[in-house]
Amino acid sequence: MEVGLQSNMKNVIGLIPSRLGSKRLPGKALAKIHDIPVIVHVAKRAQLSKLLGKVVVCTDSEEIANTCSDYDVEAKLTSSSCRNGTERIASVIEDYKYEYVVDIQGDEPLVNPHHIDIVADSISKNLKKEDIIIPTLEVPYSVPETIVRVQSSLSGRIMTLTRASLPHRYSVPIPTVQKHLSVIGFTKKALLKYSQLEQTPNEQSEDVELLRALENDMFLYALPVEGNSFSIDVQDDLLKARVAMKTDKFFGKY
Repeated sequence: MEVGLQSNMKNVIGLIPSRLGSKRLPGKALAKIHDIPVIVHVAKRAQLSKLLGKVVVCTDSEEIANTCSDYDVEAKLTSSSCRNGTERIASVIEDYKYEYVVDIQGDEPLVNPHHIDIVADSISKNLKKEDIIIPTLEVPYSVPETIVRVQSSLSGRIMTLTRASLPHRYSVPIPTVQKHLSVIGFTKKALLKYSQLEQTPNEQSEDVELLRALENDMFLYALPVEGNSFSIDVQDDLLKARVAMKTDKFFGKY
């Protein structure tokens, strides 16, 4: 997919939520990959985007904020009461004069800057009046339940976000599904609306924060992209990232 570089880059901000108290791998934001903390890898790769006017790490940790400062990455301290990353970035958005936001998860040290540009371009054009855009990658049906699966209508409108093995292979044994990529486009208005909503039953059951938006009838659309991506959820992921970084084409650019 080609990115239209005519998009108004001054109108899109990249916000990176990050915290130290991860459920499965505490302190992962500051874990080192080739002597650089995970959160810094994410921020530096976001800065390689051509369509973001600014990149800011949003965190309730002074240690993370200070580490970012050491690497010339802008950071903003947030309340520790934020229940998820979306609430965290929503809590700071009114401090910035941007109409569109790309939420870049702080635990994907090999995030692809091109994926960021695709999302920034699409949300800023807002051709379908989307509230939220979620890029998706095609992956094997057998992916683990830590992966969020996305089911969409023929027009791209998201119908389901789930960790369950959907669709059920009752008749046709489909080989692949679409997974939720952790680079998410929001309009500023949608992000603020999300932050004012109460947690919803499916959101709490599945621990998928954007189910709150879906259950409140917000307009979520999928955006299929190509490539690969993975987050640092457990210790094995960290080891995998250290190996993958050795041959990564963007690592040498920051």
